[in-house]
Amino acid sequence: MIKNKKILIVGAGGFIGGHLVKRLLSDGNTVVASDIKPKEFWFQDFEKAKNFYEMDMKDIGNCRKVTKDIDYVFNMACNMGGMGFIENNKAECMQSVLINTNLLIACKEDKVEKYFFSSSACAYNKNKQQEVFIDGLKESDAYPADPEDGYGWEKLFSERMCRHFMEDYGIQVRVARYHNIYGPYGTYDGGREKAPAALCRKVLKAKKNNENNIEVWGDGKQTRTFLYIDDCVDGTLRLFESDYSEPVNIGSDEQVSINQMIEIIEKISNIKKLEKIYQLDKPKGVRGRSSNNDLVKKVLNWSYNIKLKDGLKKTYEWIDLESSKEGSNLNRFTKS
Repeated sequence: MIKNKKILIVGAGGFIGGHLVKRLLSDGNTVVASDIKPKEFWFQDFEKAKNFYEMDMKDIGNCRKVTKDIDYVFNMACNMGGMGFIENNKAECMQSVLINTNLLIACKEDKVEKYFFSSSACAYNKNKQQEVFIDGLKESDAYPADPEDGYGWEKLFSERMCRHFMEDYGIQVRVARYHNIYGPYGTYDGGREKAPAALCRKVLKAKKNNENNIEVWGDGKQTRTFLYIDDCVDGTLRLFESDYSEPVNIGSDEQVSINQMIEIIEKISNIKKLEKIYQLDKPKGVRGRSSNNDLVKKVLNWSYNIKLKDGLKKTYEWIDLESSKEGSNLNRFTKS
């Protein structure tokens, strides 16, 4: 357990960043929180954080303002969303390389002890993900490099930047390749949400409006693994405190198709089986993706605890509660 450290969280207003801030504060650390979004749009509010900064970390001057007297830095910041967003905003996603690069420069100058970078399974070679229910992707499968265009290249490049700053300047780096993190206190509408939140929202809308169908991007046969946010935070902190400096999968190996995930959510909602309207022209991403957890078990003695059906239930109930605050009619949720 990290205790009594002064920690900078960049991307603290986001989904994973917000949960990480909460955990580190509860463990007795001093947290400095930064995000490009105005604070009223952060997913979680933290009265106990020492300082809040609403600034763009693509500007190296802003990075230098927040790294002084900091022990550890967690870079959770990037411009991203679900498949619809990252396929249609490649240039925006690529610009996040500036955040990581400038933060590393500022950390070198201020002699920050340890640095965490949040990478993604999108860094993996997409040619190894052309079938459904594939074998789990091992960390070595990122090379030869051919990641998802835009967002995936940004992550892989930034991983290399972390490695070279460690080699050249001695900054201790830790890199996690996240596999589809989901849970409460995250985006569930508006275009940036990922599949679990989007499908929970769609099933919830169908139930409340007595509809008998939902729209599904692709043919529903594409497969993924999904990791609940609490397990993500646990794995992240276990990695951070380890001596392992190469990229590591932080994910589940419980691979399901989108159709199967819809069936799980239907049972959670106690709704009859919905007709699926497949939208084959929508962004679908790779055909299949799963996390191989052999390395993370070996070097961290870590594995996920929360099964998909249990995490989806928590997520569904949270979205239900949040949407009820805005009125019982979910017709406003029109984007995927």
